[in-house]
Amino acid sequence: MLKRLLYRLYERRLLAEVFRRPLPRHVGLIQDGHRRYARETGLVSLVEGYRLGADKTEEVLAWCAEVGIPTVTLWWLSTENLARQPGEVADVLKVIEERMADWVQGGLVERLGMRVRPIGLLDLLPAGALNALRAAEAATRHQPRMLLNVAVGYGGREEIVDAVKGHLRECFDRGERPDEILRALTPDVVDKYLYTYDCPDLDLIIRTSGEVRLSGFMLWQSAYSEFYFSDVHWPAFRKIDFLRAIRSYQHRQRRFGR
Repeated sequence: MLKRLLYRLYERRLLAEVFRRPLPRHVGLIQDGHRRYARETGLVSLVEGYRLGADKTEEVLAWCAEVGIPTVTLWWLSTENLARQPGEVADVLKVIEERMADWVQGGLVERLGMRVRPIGLLDLLPAGALNALRAAEAATRHQPRMLLNVAVGYGGREEIVDAVKGHLRECFDRGERPDEILRALTPDVVDKYLYTYDCPDLDLIIRTSGEVRLSGFMLWQSAYSEFYFSDVHWPAFRKIDFLRAIRSYQHRQRRFGR
């Protein structure tokens, strides 16, 4: 009981502290540690770890809304993850399919004012998961307060290649010559064709489970991001861990390469 009370007091102090400084406009979440958490806590199956991780995602999104972060990107499944054992991939996709429907029908998106946008190589997904993601996107287009990019079948290199292909395709359609295309190709041009073309670059990336690497997440948009690595597995990520990440970001002097 005393421990819980102290935790609440510390949480309130952290919350008050982060409200006194500028907040990140765009936070990326690399949600790592579902399988390790399931094994370490003796869960019956790995899918239970993913379900607990989805529960945690809902909590974290509520925390983001509470402090007023307008753009969040979740990385739920990478292109490399799609090559895992078929049963495990099916478990992850099943949880995604379930939660997309729950978020819309259960009122989470309405409560948080959250617009859902799936990003990645979505054509690689089975019909059930893709339809659930597209249905959530269609149902939340009007939500005004938070944009949530849900990265499924996502890889940073693939996104950059897709962006360049999109630019070149339009140039070819306009009949532009190769020298004209090369002369006009700039980072600002590529920006317009990214999956997150209408979002600010990532201010803060949080990765859980003790891994200290990006693993291909948002390679273009993370050029000047701040990073926060937590040893806690994603299903066990606490509000104080989240607030510490925000506080850490706020105390850094950002130079943007200068």
